[in-house]
Amino acid sequence: MKRLYPALLTLTLPLILGGCAMGSLFISYPSQIAPVKQALSGPTPLAPLPELAGEINSRDGLLYAQEAGRVAQIGGDFNASQTYYQAAIAAYARFDDKALVSVSELGASAGSLVLNDNLIPYRGPGFERIMVHQYQALNYLMQNDFEGALVEVRRANDLQELEQKRYEKSKDAVKAMANGTVDAEISRLGQQAGGVTSSFLNAYSYYTTGLLHELLGEENDAFIDYRKAAQIFPGNSYLEQDLVRLAKQLSMPQYDEFKARFGEARLPKQDEGQLVVLVERGFVPEKQALTVPFTIDGNWQTISLPTYGPAYSQVLPASLTGLDKPLNAAAIANLDALAINALKEELPGLLFRQAARVYAKSELTRSVQSDSKKRRDDFDGAAVAMQIFNVITEQADRRSWLTLPRQAQIARTYTSAGQYRLSFGNTATDIEITPGQTTLVWAIDTGNNIRFYSINIKRKWN
Repeated sequence: MKRLYPALLTLTLPLILGGCAMGSLFISYPSQIAPVKQALSGPTPLAPLPELAGEINSRDGLLYAQEAGRVAQIGGDFNASQTYYQAAIAAYARFDDKALVSVSELGASAGSLVLNDNLIPYRGPGFERIMVHQYQALNYLMQNDFEGALVEVRRANDLQELEQKRYEKSKDAVKAMANGTVDAEISRLGQQAGGVTSSFLNAYSYYTTGLLHELLGEENDAFIDYRKAAQIFPGNSYLEQDLVRLAKQLSMPQYDEFKARFGEARLPKQDEGQLVVLVERGFVPEKQALTVPFTIDGNWQTISLPTYGPAYSQVLPASLTGLDKPLNAAAIANLDALAINALKEELPGLLFRQAARVYAKSELTRSVQSDSKKRRDDFDGAAVAMQIFNVITEQADRRSWLTLPRQAQIARTYTSAGQYRLSFGNTATDIEITPGQTTLVWAIDTGNNIRFYSINIKRKWN
């Protein structure tokens, strides 16, 4: 029995050092977050906040900070959301700055080889980090802090450029680690993501940045960001009209080209105000587990990779009523496609860790079997237990930011000044349109509930 102590220590040490990471070790993260999403679809969206906030100092604190920030935001507590997102931003910064590996991280790394990737501290993919800054910008905006909002959207833009450079540098390593199985899965996920080819280029983020630039009188910067958004997500008529309008206003050389492609932009009349609507619908899909059993030297092993299920139903454009005529929103970003692409980009690295883990588990099993044979045990109970342990501990890492919307849509129009009751589905909100000013409405659809938040931006157009 003494010979088993090193193996048992190897197995149990990560559990001791893992702390709160054990939550996702045997119980999938989507199962844990399901009650939170249920609350967001009901009348008490802020109810899960204490529990989420209590996990911000855990190994998965970054993920819980993102979820808490989003929950508070959907519930309309923008100040609390700002605090939670700041915790997430600080966690990302610590990941960037950390040069030395702590004892607990050594335990987590070793544990991921023996158990599963859920012991690795969560560090979100690039698109999640970008969304933190975009949502932080909206927090500032809803609290009338326009300069703070502009700082955050600029950070989001900088991160998109940084993530693109990182991805370009990693392409060769990704190709080197891929094999037939993972190539097939990458191809399937790529088809499921449609025309989206990158997880970190987000038209919704660029559009939000451009909108803020324009509302603050920085039309040249707005034109640049609108153009980037249109390149990432072509075909949005509102975005195309913005490009024509600004190209004309700024006497850009692209004006004739844009006018020929998209038509002349409608300009506001003197007694009209502008309405801009951001619509967020549903939740991003949850990761599924793809588990494959096999044998090595007669011993059972499994590998379990995260993946996404078959294609999901189409998201319909939001139809807003209550104005002089219905206003139909148009998609500006499919965040489910960004999430799928993020996983596609990560799969080769996941496969590399899986191969190392299978080898480690196989060696542990053989060591136990060898010890049993030396003791001439008739029944190799320890080896059987090891095989069972190997199978039940192989759990796919299904962690991701699950309170993000599935799709973002936009709508933009000019309308006569006055009071309006804007309706979407069975929910309505009262808004005021003021001549020469902009009313921004943010509608968040969580399934059984639609919440409206609005702000009147008093800066007049030039």
